[in-house]
Amino acid sequence: MSDALISVEVVYAAVERQVLMALKVPAGSSVRQVLAASGIDQQFPELDLARCAVGIFGKVVADPSARCVEAGERIEIYRPLLADPMEVRRQRAAKARQSRASSAE
Repeated sequence: MSDALISVEVVYAAVERQVLMALKVPAGSSVRQVLAASGIDQQFPELDLARCAVGIFGKVVADPSARCVEAGERIEIYRPLLADPMEVRRQRAAKARQSRASSAE
């Protein structure tokens, strides 16, 4: 790693609150190193930084340990989905079919 510091942001949106942290980290730091340096897991104990999905500007980072951050990037920590979107659509369609069938009678 280099001695130069770069500015990055770490964001996380929990149900009850959102956090945006501005950090100065050494150039060449990995996404995983920036997350550890942020201390965000101290504010949100439910976060498992080793397992949660992360991205940069809306694009998922496949290997956070290997991806180096660049100046000005925003690292986003993603929460798992509470419901499968496809299953929710199926339930909504079934309910709509049922209401149409009952109104047609």
